[in-house]
Amino acid sequence: MQHPQLPAGVTITAPHNPEFDSVLSAEALGFVAKLHRQFEARRQQLLAARVERAKRLDAGERPDFPAETRSVREGDWRIAPVPPALHTRRVEITGPVDRKMIINAFNSGADSYMADFEDANTPNWDNQIRGQFNLSQAVRREISLEQNGKTYRLADKIAVLQVRPRGWHLDEKHVLIDGQRVSGGLFDFGLFLFHNAREQLARGAGPYFYLPKLESHQEARLWNDVFVAAQDELGLPRGTIKATVLVETITAAFEMDEILYELREHSAGLNAGRWDYIFSAIKKFKSNRDFCLADRALITMTAPFMRAYALLLLKTCHHRGAPAIGGMSALIPIKNDPEKNAKAMEGIRADKRRDATDGYDGGWVAHPGLVGPAMEEFVAVLGDKPNQFSKTRDDVKVSAADLLDFRPESPITEAGLRNNVNVGIHYLGAWLAGSGAVPIHNLMEDAATAEISRSQVWQWIHSPKGVLDDGRKVSADMVRALIPEELAKVKATGAEGHFDKAARIFEQMATAQDFVEFLTLPLYEELG
Repeated sequence: MQHPQLPAGVTITAPHNPEFDSVLSAEALGFVAKLHRQFEARRQQLLAARVERAKRLDAGERPDFPAETRSVREGDWRIAPVPPALHTRRVEITGPVDRKMIINAFNSGADSYMADFEDANTPNWDNQIRGQFNLSQAVRREISLEQNGKTYRLADKIAVLQVRPRGWHLDEKHVLIDGQRVSGGLFDFGLFLFHNAREQLARGAGPYFYLPKLESHQEARLWNDVFVAAQDELGLPRGTIKATVLVETITAAFEMDEILYELREHSAGLNAGRWDYIFSAIKKFKSNRDFCLADRALITMTAPFMRAYALLLLKTCHHRGAPAIGGMSALIPIKNDPEKNAKAMEGIRADKRRDATDGYDGGWVAHPGLVGPAMEEFVAVLGDKPNQFSKTRDDVKVSAADLLDFRPESPITEAGLRNNVNVGIHYLGAWLAGSGAVPIHNLMEDAATAEISRSQVWQWIHSPKGVLDDGRKVSADMVRALIPEELAKVKATGAEGHFDKAARIFEQMATAQDFVEFLTLPLYEELG
């Protein structure tokens, strides 16, 4: 069945589903096409610049605060005031865009819900477009769900919506404009903005976004120019769009002032995207023979490089009048084990207590059951204040060396190696089956945490420091021997997923000579 009338130059390669016609209207696709034609060349230039930067890092270059933007870092400027709907963000819940998650997240008691088209979502065609349809209904308070004899509807008081489109590196392969794949980020952003911005403004909020995977202030500038063009095209006042940037690459950590400056008319602050940040450090320094992180479980927010990054982000934001949002603790409630559940809850509380005490304005959770404990920790510090913008942390001094203090390096254990293999296979298998947020070993895993597992195994194989605490060198043969054993354990859990295929892909990626930039890039080609 053919798609209904499409704008000139626009092709959709996915099968036609009449349910999606309201999302994929000619007008909405025409708007996306205009953005594509105006900005695709710049996106490709910036992606090429990433490749060149990666080569320089592989050759031994060490990141530093850019000399050419010193005037921005030392200048006296602030972002535009954030709207009232974004003043209070003590707890933000994140999750994919399926109907049940959307309703539960809105009703969770969190201040904000980040609806995720990126790391917590498998970007198959049905998920992406049905997610847009679901959010359009939610914005208009028309969403409901009948499931297993229960009815899910929005409560009277709901969280403020923020939307995370895909990063600059991801395409939407089902939509071609003038024969080119459209940017996944522009596609997600454009459809949501076109259908919902005016409705959101009429209801007292606005089109608010989270921007993932930025590696430089030039990439932030591109988003800002997209916002300006989109607002002009739709007749929205400049500054209507607000966006929080996830600082989840180590190169972006050296340009936080500059990123806020580029987006200053549209900024809603920065977020410490911890899991992708760890993955970025592994990826960017994969060829450095002196770099090698210990077991994933030991790389916490108190590790020196993570602590430096978190405090610098906080200081930078509040110095510029911007919200500072803490990252995600991956812990989730454990229903069938009171002792483990108590330990998980204390882990959540300690994480949020540290963020709140440091001066953060809020933090992330991945499960409705964690909103209450997280909220209690922020309220204990903030009281009835909506935020801590006034806490400027002038005492914080962070150098380039602090951001590059990659400890701990040991121990690397067989248990840690096995865990990485197990999580990698389990997550990839679930992702291929359509689930992008997966509870594994009492943690909520998404693409970012899976990337750490995959990249650590690769790096331990290639680094001379990749030695287990019992003296054995991690090797490709060792990993290949563990994969069947861990695959059997994954299958024994009874979880659903394409695990045999996942094991083959994990082995290929983890033991390959060349490092694959993002596991989601080749995986995406496997999806329908």
